[in-house]
Amino acid sequence: MNTPALSLTGQATVGDLHLQIPSSEPLVVASGELVAVVGPNGAGKSSLLRLVAGLVSLDSGSLTLCNLIVDNGSTKGFVPPERRRVGWVPQNRLLFEHLTVVGNVGFSPRANSKTTSHLLESLDLKSLANRHPTECSGGQAQRVAIARALAAEPQILLLDEPSTALDVESRHRIHDLLADRSRRPATMLVTHDPAEVADLADRVVRVTSGRVTCVDPS
Repeated sequence: MNTPALSLTGQATVGDLHLQIPSSEPLVVASGELVAVVGPNGAGKSSLLRLVAGLVSLDSGSLTLCNLIVDNGSTKGFVPPERRRVGWVPQNRLLFEHLTVVGNVGFSPRANSKTTSHLLESLDLKSLANRHPTECSGGQAQRVAIARALAAEPQILLLDEPSTALDVESRHRIHDLLADRSRRPATMLVTHDPAEVADLADRVVRVTSGRVTCVDPS
């Protein structure tokens, strides 16, 4: 495995859910690797992504992103979300409705015009550049959210069911982009689609009742 982009062990409480990543089986994601996160509804998949993003903190354990400890289970050792180089695409997208498509994609201070232009073209968004998110279809808005996350040059990309209810064209565009390992950051992809796992994942992580376990390569 290449240099880990992410290494995580420990426990976290998210509402009534007790998330567990045992030290005997840490969650490790290498740079450029895509790990599918699977499991039943309510098992803790989205909570796991929120933990990595910094929206949930560890009760105990350690989360390291590219050799930097961002959470060690204490207030002093916690790095807030805005200081983590994480691209997060939740199920509800959270686009800025007052900004255009190009404004959303280029929002991050790390986004540059070359990367923004490449992502707009790769995800077939150039013709929509001056529209607002409310003028986009669900599939188009999802592509905008993914482009915005990638334009920020994240060390790790977190995708929460990005292909759910998408049209075929949007799905193919997203899959083609994610399949390009040379351009892709370390990625955690929550999905219920076995075909998506087979097509894209290097490895699989299963979440069952909050317990995170690693599975053999897909």
